[in-house]
Amino acid sequence: MRRPLRVTTCGRVTRPGERSLEGSHENDQSGGASALRHPDITFWTGWDGAPPAGCAALKHLDDGHAGIESMRTVATHRGRGIASTLLRHLIAEATARRYRRLSLETGVQDFFRPARLYAAHGFGYCSPFGDYRPDPHSVFMTRAL
Repeated sequence: MRRPLRVTTCGRVTRPGERSLEGSHENDQSGGASALRHPDITFWTGWDGAPPAGCAALKHLDDGHAGIESMRTVATHRGRGIASTLLRHLIAEATARRYRRLSLETGVQDFFRPARLYAAHGFGYCSPFGDYRPDPHSVFMTRAL
């Protein structure tokens, strides 16, 4: 029987396993791994033993709008519902913080195909938001909360 994923907030990336997940976040528009250390970003890790199984980050964009800044699942844990659990956590947290909208940017390359789970959680396609600009390598999605 699989134990439930334990999601912990750390506000900033500090543990070695978290640093390796953070380092996997490389995207020209997002600002890369160092952008996750911004004060407007809260970083969570999902643990199913050690090292962490995945991570997710939420960024304050304005009083009514938050962005998903990073979602990663360790390759050995893919297909186990880690991303869905982390996404549900982000949606619940954004709702608790009284945001009215939650948006994200993801890539169009095959590597990002699993990220299409966002549609199953109520996200639809939208125009670039926040500091993002149109990019043929990016897809933008949003949902009302």
